[in-house]
Amino acid sequence: MNARKKRPPIANGNVPPQASLPLHTQIRETIRRQVREGELIDETGRLMTEAELGRHFGVSRITIRNAIAPLVNEGMFARSRGRGTFLRSNQPENWVGRLMGFSETIRDAGYKAGAKILQQGMTNRHDPEIRAQLQERAVWQLKRVRLADETPIAIEHAFYPPDIGLELEKRDLISIIMYRVFEDELGFSIKDAKQMIGAELADTNSAKLLSVKIGSPLLSIERVTFSEDGRALELLRAVYLPNYFRLSISLTRHS
Repeated sequence: MNARKKRPPIANGNVPPQASLPLHTQIRETIRRQVREGELIDETGRLMTEAELGRHFGVSRITIRNAIAPLVNEGMFARSRGRGTFLRSNQPENWVGRLMGFSETIRDAGYKAGAKILQQGMTNRHDPEIRAQLQERAVWQLKRVRLADETPIAIEHAFYPPDIGLELEKRDLISIIMYRVFEDELGFSIKDAKQMIGAELADTNSAKLLSVKIGSPLLSIERVTFSEDGRALELLRAVYLPNYFRLSISLTRHS
């Protein structure tokens, strides 16, 4: 991570003039952008203090506080009492054992999560592995292009048991945070997931959807998520642009 760099204050054009947006909103989006470029933070990921940011942008600490609060709520930053405000992640996905969906990981990294729906609804045209994992002859499917700040970075094709799918169909599938809906609205207690990670090359369809060349490398995953009672709740197959994702895996060796 780059060391802290400073730019001129707002008065010198650091924040593009957007009269329709409140000042703290303009500053928030500028902080988001500059931090992604390695600015405003030191080598440990610590953000400038409110006083420093106030001087940097030429505004009051209240304005800075109002700008930063949504970034903390989104998960881009974490506050540590007595230490400061720290960047939580500089990549959308960091596999360290915590089960998170796309929207959670993208928001955790400070991006705006979005989606374009390609397919949804009941189907019995699926392969034997899906049938075996979900133990259903017909399943409910949801295929989406996933977005980070309006940029397509993934294609996710998920399959669910019919009763779950029909519940999901009632919800906003663009902004849904899937695992939170499972736990908070549908009453499922998620225990764990089994995930396989691989690589593949973009075919004609995925290349078009992700705006890359045919044959470009993609990160692929297949994940089955289970409830506490062992029921398979979701089977997800997805491909991601590798430059947006990194893997961090803890390994141990037993004698």
